[in-house]
Amino acid sequence: VAIDKAADYAAEDADVTLRLWLTLKPRLAAEGKTTVYETLERPLVEVLGRMERRGISIDRSILSRLSGEFGQRMAGMEEAVYEEAGERFLISSPKQLGDLLFGKMGLPGGKKTATGQWSTTASLLEDLAEEGHKLPRMIVDWRQLAKLKSTYTDALPGYVHPHTHRVHTSYALAATTTGRLSSSEPNLQNIPIRTEEGRKIRTAFVAEKGHKLVSA
Repeated sequence: VAIDKAADYAAEDADVTLRLWLTLKPRLAAEGKTTVYETLERPLVEVLGRMERRGISIDRSILSRLSGEFGQRMAGMEEAVYEEAGERFLISSPKQLGDLLFGKMGLPGGKKTATGQWSTTASLLEDLAEEGHKLPRMIVDWRQLAKLKSTYTDALPGYVHPHTHRVHTSYALAATTTGRLSSSEPNLQNIPIRTEEGRKIRTAFVAEKGHKLVSA
């Protein structure tokens, strides 16, 4: 990045931050939130900064093994889906899936989107599965496994820093409506804990010798 462009960006960033501070600082006292800011949120910024710089260690061999395991299971699930559907189609294609479920099979609850395609949202498929329709349940299970594979076992190794050999996620203190801490690039807080697959992925997060890893 050219120095002049970087300087303009840095100056604007500082200016906007100052303007926000001047506007929002008085509201802390007015809304009775000064204590929360002074004793919790502001001190936590430094802590989160250290956590981001420190990073998290993962065992890439575990993730690689799980990727292979999940891939084999997905292949078996796909064959079962084709057999149940009576034809082969691209399971990851919402259009092909919608045409099959609502066009050919005539399952209830079909809704078309603004583009004219059948909606195949997770909630819709879950509703169909709860009503006893087998194929939607199979699709839901396949999607869940595919998401775990693409989001975690396949992707996480790519986030390992070449120098620290750790994953450095970004933590956000005020990004959720519930007020809980969140992380991104990569998101390390949505790994399921109630499923066997999620628990297997969590075993790839390892602590250094002499340290204890606490699972949230």
